[in-house]
Amino acid sequence: MSSTIVHQPRVVWDAARAFVRAAGGPRAAEFAHLVRDLLGPDVQEAFTATRDHLAAESARTGGDRGAFDLEAGKWRIRLDELLRARPELTEPVRELTGRGFES
Repeated sequence: MSSTIVHQPRVVWDAARAFVRAAGGPRAAEFAHLVRDLLGPDVQEAFTATRDHLAAESARTGGDRGAFDLEAGKWRIRLDELLRARPELTEPVRELTGRGFES
C-alpha cells in the first residue's frame, strides 16, 4: 500500500502561478468557469478580479511583470488559507494548476 505525500506549500505556490498565468491568458473565461465549478463562486470572483487587474496593469505599463508577481503573492496567501480550511480541495486545486499552465 502506498501513500502520497502532498507538500502543501508547493501545491499552493504552483497553483498561485498557474492561476495568474491563466488570468492573463486567452482562455481566462474558460478557466474562470472551472474555478467556479471546482472551488466556488467566491474564488471565481477573486480570479476575475485578478484578470481585470492584470489587464489594467498591462494597459498602463505595457506588460510590467510586477503585476504578475503581486497577484501571484495574493493567490499564494488565498490558496494557502483555502487549503488549510478545506484540505479536501487539494486535488481540485492541483487539477486547476495543470490546466492553468496549459493556458
